This record gives sequence, structure tokens and C-alpha cells, in this order.
Amino acid sequence: MARSHIASRTEPQARRGHCAVAKKPPSATCSPVTGALLIAVSSEVQADAVDDGLARAAKPPLGLILLLGALTAFGPLSIDMYLPALPAIGKSLHATPAAMQQTVAAFFIGMAAGQLFHGPLSDRLGRRPPLLVGLITYVLATAGCALAQSEQILIVLRIAQALAGCAGMVIARAIVRDRFAYNEVLHIFSLLSLVMGLAPILAPLLGGWVLAVGGWRWIFWFEVIFGAVVAVAAFFLLPESRSEATAVQARSESPLRSYLALFRQPRLMGFVLTGAFSGAALFTYVAASPDILIGVFDVPPSQFGLFFGANAVGLIGATQINARLARRIPFEVILSWANLVVLGGGVLLAIDAVTGFGGLWGVMVPMFLIMASFGFNQSNATVGALGVDPLRSGTISSLFGAASFGAGAAAAGVAGAFRDGTARPMAFVIVVVLGCAVVSLRTLAPVRKMNGR
Repeated sequence: MARSHIASRTEPQARRGHCAVAKKPPSATCSPVTGALLIAVSSEVQADAVDDGLARAAKPPLGLILLLGALTAFGPLSIDMYLPALPAIGKSLHATPAAMQQTVAAFFIGMAAGQLFHGPLSDRLGRRPPLLVGLITYVLATAGCALAQSEQILIVLRIAQALAGCAGMVIARAIVRDRFAYNEVLHIFSLLSLVMGLAPILAPLLGGWVLAVGGWRWIFWFEVIFGAVVAVAAFFLLPESRSEATAVQARSESPLRSYLALFRQPRLMGFVLTGAFSGAALFTYVAASPDILIGVFDVPPSQFGLFFGANAVGLIGATQINARLARRIPFEVILSWANLVVLGGGVLLAIDAVTGFGGLWGVMVPMFLIMASFGFNQSNATVGALGVDPLRSGTISSLFGAASFGAGAAAAGVAGAFRDGTARPMAFVIVVVLGCAVVSLRTLAPVRKMNGR
């Protein structure tokens, strides 16, 4: 397929000649492998020379942002549209509320496991092949969910749906790092959040409407259509973006060696663990919210999306504020302070859950603060992680996403296991994981002076 006109503007510079980058004498020669690596090293040196830790505005094509946003929305859409239907699905399949909450945890497990494979594959084979295979598999697995006749079959198919759907989330992050300068990445993520942020707002509302009109199975048929449309758009409109230097690096080591190399970088792991524990707080709320809002506080399923969407609005707003602050304040400083603020929100949530203060609003107000702070935490942690080792951007994206969903699955599972008809289990789990995020960041990735990245 011919490359699109929206290819990275830095690519022509890379095509001027491998040996020229290294400034070798005319008589010297260099192999394609050496030349590709020299290009990468030269690019990083130039970036370090101008990177002061502050974000820069980028002007990407609208079509690219919409498509990348749709790819990152597979997770939120597949989770959030499904939530209002959990009680109805449980009744239809004769399953308990705890069993239905485990179907959400199963989806998180699938998302965590799948992301470990898609990133290294995209580094080695290119971004397009694993992305397209994942999208097609997602469509097939989702159709199976629509036809499921038992909770066991539904759990298995939800894992398959997650394993495939996470390809879009992983590879979209890697594509952003491929196509844009490091100090523009945060701005791109803020733009993507406007698109993908609509998913947690609209998906529960749409899910509740589809549930009322056609039943819970039609929720999955809607996701089948969405997946098919995005797959067609990606096939025709999304060109290959993986650099030759990334391919050379990936082919020179096994995926296991790639992960081991990342594990040996404390700063990278600090950002990854911060994102993972912050994500665990979010996923714990996502998994527990139907039972708490609908089951404990008697919120009608048709209004569930309004409460859920209000938190998503806070997340989107915080992400946009973060993008503007990051042009004046280094992202690491913002991340450090946001971590402390969100931990304070978690402590307040736990106090309200234990004392019963404020009832429904005693839970929802602190959760709004936590969700909004997630807009600061996740974006900045992602940018920090992707900047540590650019030649392994796909693998880093996999590790970051897998850690987030793995921690989310574990946290949601613990909260579900201790379900007692109150918000206390959810609140206690959220406080613990947010505390772990603070410790991880301050011990492994403390704020540095920005003379370079």
C-alpha cells in the first residue's frame, strides 16, 4: 500500500542517507543495519539537545487523530457499554452478581495478556499486520459473545475479545511515538483523549439505550459493527510507521530479551508501575460501579451512564489542562504532585465509605477527583515511559498496557472477592493501589532537572 500523505515529517530527514548521519569520510561504508541504528542514535541526540522536559504543540491531521482515537477506544467501549447490562446478563444466564463482576475481571486479564504480545510483534513485523489481525479477531470474538448461552462461555469469549481488541490500544501508542517528536507526544495524547474520552461518556448511555430497546445481546452486535468499521478504515487509511531502526533492534533480540532489557531500567519501571497502580484504581471502580451504583444506591440502569459519564468528563478536562500545563511545567513535576492529590482523594473515599458520610455523593465526589487526577497521572506516566527507550516503543507500550490491565484485573478481583454490599472493599483497594503508585514514582522515577530527557 502506498504511504499516506500524513507520514511523519521527520522521515524525509532519515532518508537522506545512513552514512551521512554518522558523518563518516567519503571512503567509509556502512551496512543498512549500522546505518539504521546510526539514524536512531543521531535522532535521539538531536532530540536530547532541545528537550527541556516541556511539551510542544503538534498539528496532526484530523483523520489520523480520529482513527487512532477509535483504536484506543476499543477497551473503554468494550467495558463501559457492557456495564449497564451486567444485572440483565446475570439474570438471563442465571449467574450471580459476583460472577458477573468476574466477567469484567476476565476482560482485564485478557487485555493484560494480549498486550504483552502485540507490542513486540509490531516492533518486529510492523504496526499494520498485528493490528489488522487483532481487529478481525475482535469482530469474531464479539459475535461469539452476542451468541453466548452461559456465563462460562461468555467469560472465555470476553477474554478472547480482550486479547484481540487490545492490539489497537498498544499499537496506537506505538504509532504516536513513531510519528511525532518526543516533546509532541503529550499533546497528541491529549488530543486522543478527546476522542477516546467520549467512549466512557457515551458507551454506558448507549449501552443502557440498546439494553432497553433490544436486549443485552445487541450491545455486542453494536461492538461487532464498530470493530468492522475501524478495521476497514485502518486497512485503507493507516500506513506503516515503524522505523527501520526499530525493526533492526527488534530482530536483533527475542521478545523475552526485550522485556528483560526494560525490566533492568529502574526509571522506566517507575513510570510503568505508576501507570499500572493508577490504572488499577480506575479499573477497580469500573468493575465495582454497576453493583455499587445500581445495587447499593438503587441508581436506575438508564441513569447509570450519567454518573459514569460525569467522571469521564473530569478525566477529559484534566487531560486537556495537563497538556497546557506541560508546556510550562515539566511533566515529571506534574505527575509527582498529581500522584499525591489522587492519593488524598482515595483517603477521602475510604473515610466516606466507612462512615457512610454523604451516601451516594460521599462516594461519587471523591471518585470524581480520583478520575480527574487519572488524566494527569496516566498521560504523563505514558510519556515518561515511552521516552526512556524509543527503539523499543512497541514493547514499552505492551508492558505499560499489560501492567495497567494486569494490576486492574487483580485489584478488581480482590474488591469483588470481598464484596459486602457496601463501597468499602472498592475504597480500601483504591487507597492501597494509589499508595503504591506514589511509592513507585518517588523511589524509581524521582523528578530530575531537565537538561535533557
